[in-house]
Amino acid sequence: MKARIIGTGSYLPEKILTNCDLEKIVETSDEWIFTRTGMKERRIAKEGEFTSDMGAEAALRALKAAGIGREDVDLILCAYSFPIRFCRSLSQKRCLYPL
Repeated sequence: MKARIIGTGSYLPEKILTNCDLEKIVETSDEWIFTRTGMKERRIAKEGEFTSDMGAEAALRALKAAGIGREDVDLILCAYSFPIRFCRSLSQKRCLYPL
């Protein structure tokens, strides 16, 4: 049996917080932030929106891009770099609430 990637999906929260927005909140500048982080903007999740929700939306978009349904998937590979909780991983949480 061969594995292959036939579709990918991504999701970004709608709300954008720019360095210029941060200049209005704290004493900083776009130039200071950018030279140290390389960032011009960041996305802000809605209240109650977690990485697991974003992953689920990305997975649905990957299914659509591949032109297949949920029942056609044998494996979902899930990777992330920031935990929702320290006691349960994102993949474990998604198993509790399958697509």
